[in-house]
Amino acid sequence: MSGETIYLCTNFKLTVLGRGNKPLPLYQGVEISDIGAEGKAIGRVEGIVVFTTGVIPGDVVDLQVTKKREKYHEARVIAIKTESADRISPFCEHFEACGGCKWQYLSYEKQLFYKQKQVADQLTRIGRVTIPECMPIKGSANSTFYRNKLEFTFSNRRWLTSEEVRSGAEFNDMDVLGFHVQGMFDKVLNVKKCWLQGDPSNQIRNAVREYAIANQLDFYDLRNKEGFLRNLIIRTSTTGELMVIVNFFSENIEKREALLNSLYTQFPEITALLYVINQKGNDTITDQEIHVFKGRDHIFEQMEGLKFIIGPKSFYQTNSEQAYELYKITRDFAGLTGKEVVYDLYTGTGTIACFVAAQAHKVIGIEYVPEAITDAKINAANNQIDNTLFYSGDMKEILTKDFITQHGHPDVIITDPPRAGMHEDVIEALLFASPERIVYVSCNPATQARDIGMLSHEYRVTKVQPVDMFPHTHHVENAVLLEKIS
Repeated sequence: MSGETIYLCTNFKLTVLGRGNKPLPLYQGVEISDIGAEGKAIGRVEGIVVFTTGVIPGDVVDLQVTKKREKYHEARVIAIKTESADRISPFCEHFEACGGCKWQYLSYEKQLFYKQKQVADQLTRIGRVTIPECMPIKGSANSTFYRNKLEFTFSNRRWLTSEEVRSGAEFNDMDVLGFHVQGMFDKVLNVKKCWLQGDPSNQIRNAVREYAIANQLDFYDLRNKEGFLRNLIIRTSTTGELMVIVNFFSENIEKREALLNSLYTQFPEITALLYVINQKGNDTITDQEIHVFKGRDHIFEQMEGLKFIIGPKSFYQTNSEQAYELYKITRDFAGLTGKEVVYDLYTGTGTIACFVAAQAHKVIGIEYVPEAITDAKINAANNQIDNTLFYSGDMKEILTKDFITQHGHPDVIITDPPRAGMHEDVIEALLFASPERIVYVSCNPATQARDIGMLSHEYRVTKVQPVDMFPHTHHVENAVLLEKIS
């Protein structure tokens, strides 16, 4: 019996009994009714919530359950029986395999609707706080070619298309430069055209791949951790400047210089052509030495006449135009009059700190990455801003009661933490600092809601403004104003 599959039919579901006779329901004709956290589609069967992916509200689908929990099931789509009226055709040829822009089949208007709904749901359900009506989400003026940074991977194990697999043929052209296939660390999709970053990004990537193949350079072996070419990073700015970083796994001076010279000859508009030799187990370069091959070691971004230095290790919001909208909202929520002491937590390269400095008495920025703080100080100096101080280190170790006593209790705290949110010690420090206003900017409404819940006994939410930084994905940025309860 353990090796057989038995089907039990009811009016609504077809139950599959697999190994060990464990029930694995196959639900038929389920209408998708909503989109929840992390972009998961939601259907309901006999009072049970079923989460799935790849479909949108209005789709009617058959679902194979893959995981059962007491209050919910997870499932994969077996077939779409009826398509939603809101479903549109994806515009990217790599959509099915890439998985990077998963909402291409949903109109942009509907994307914004569900992102705003996600923000409100997370704040009320996870944070369990009372919120005012959300301000209408600020959509991105450009829903394609909006990213200023992309990272591509070299691999000697190209992802084969379904047609190639069905053909049964053997393929020798396995070297590829593109994106990891979702859920497969050692498979990389060959990207011909990516709609995320404007020209000359696609031309540069394709030129590097063609040169490497023509000159028989070794592409990285992700399983065996060997090879020559590892990653390619391209950064752009609204000032028209361009940074290219080639990440090599091993050093070969002759081959490296030939590749970089070829690249610079083809694209003399590159402002900063850099390289790194990274033999670590992971791709991050924040702890690696970056070398300048041609041009500068940085590019510049600008807002309202302020210039911001962007180095190879710098964090900067990946949608430059929407970053400006977000910073204007942050400044507006801060309600500055020129007299306030402002703490800017997770300041990065000090962009928000510098952006609000003209309306504040003093701004103190804190950031974990030392190189970012170095850039923050340069940004302040380059813009003749003399009322900022920047400190580098672990937030929960720097933002102590002694630090606050030394530098003065802030009137306003601006915090823009990573996706994981703030450590409980940091939240305790915020409560001790007791500012009149906290502006909480987040790229993860779930952890934002959790943190706000821990602040809610002393602060109330008075403004909520979602901002779409990432069209065609479920991700959303959100700014919240918390005001101290009298």
